[in-house]
Amino acid sequence: MADLDLALDLARVRAEFPALGSDFAFFDNAGGSQTLRGVADRVRDYLLTSNVQLGASYEVSRAAGARVAAAVAGAAAYVHAASPDEIVLGPSTTQLLANLALAMRTWLRPGDEVVVSRAEHEANAGPWCRLAAATGAVVRWWPLDPATLRLEPHGLAPLLGPRTRLVAFTHASNLLGTIHDVAGLTALAHGAGARVVVDGVAYAPHRAIDVRAWDVDAYVFSAYKVYGPHLAVLYGKRDLLAPLPGINHDFIGRDQLAYKLQPGNLNFELAHGLGGVFAYVDDLGGPAAAFARIAAHEEALAAPLLAWLRDAPGVRVLGEATADRARRVPTISFTVAGRRPEDVVRVVDGHRVGIRHGDFYARRLVEDLGLADAGGVIRASMVHYNTHDEVARLIEALAAALR
Repeated sequence: MADLDLALDLARVRAEFPALGSDFAFFDNAGGSQTLRGVADRVRDYLLTSNVQLGASYEVSRAAGARVAAAVAGAAAYVHAASPDEIVLGPSTTQLLANLALAMRTWLRPGDEVVVSRAEHEANAGPWCRLAAATGAVVRWWPLDPATLRLEPHGLAPLLGPRTRLVAFTHASNLLGTIHDVAGLTALAHGAGARVVVDGVAYAPHRAIDVRAWDVDAYVFSAYKVYGPHLAVLYGKRDLLAPLPGINHDFIGRDQLAYKLQPGNLNFELAHGLGGVFAYVDDLGGPAAAFARIAAHEEALAAPLLAWLRDAPGVRVLGEATADRARRVPTISFTVAGRRPEDVVRVVDGHRVGIRHGDFYARRLVEDLGLADAGGVIRASMVHYNTHDEVARLIEALAAALR
């Protein structure tokens, strides 16, 4: 990998995204990326040629089933799962984690402890809070280090004990862009005998995923933020999922790991569309090479924006102040003294540049930062199809908003 050419063929990349043909600059990518042409083509093809119920013996049903099975196998390979039956598909990360927590309702006992970070999107906090309330377990909150705004081992260690059953945290903050040390934090939690559930939504568009290298027990991400359809992927270790009761029909056995956690039909056409994401990454050289190039390009995009924000009067960048690809993804949040985030964003809107304001469902983090009453933060989020010219347009629009 040391000799890998990190140059990204941006013209080739952008040609795969029809929405980029206009003059609008997309900087709300953490809320949802643009969709690959290949994904849309696959969804259309499924609906027009194989839109039948799965599980029958006739030819078209077998073909449809093979397409969905290929999507699951592709997802397993993409995250480096040991087996496709460790993959559960669903409509969203929020729903998949809610389903997992519901299936774990017999797993906790009164007095057990669940550690949840204060950096979480509500998708990876609310389900565990509700599970604890329903079972008599105790939620212990893991704060960010106030100096670094990172989830640090020294913040987690005092929360772990003999009653700790679960630790839930985010791989990359959807607000701050900070990348956390999943392998190290997971090892710390496992040392206390706890299971680990990681929200990878804000990380997955920017870096390759390797659940076995990190040894996480569960990992989830949303495909619609990784250039795909409105679908999500949950990985769960076999030894975590196998003992759980299902939340599907009662006669579906515990040994049917994914099926028991997928009440109702999957959206089969979106599952087939998901394969377009994997094909695209393979076309860029495979996950390792593709995401090495993506990370280098994104670092170069984030650097001038962060430099401008650091120098702009009254602007406070939250989290990592540099573009170091080892420490952050290019999701950048900031505030402007004396200005409500909404007012800044409205001016930027007029420049045909899309950014966003609010708490982004990381409400506890915004509260801890003391920004809830101020309207949250301003967030600009880039991905690899953004260009340096677009970043210059964003800076120009922000400069106009701050005058």
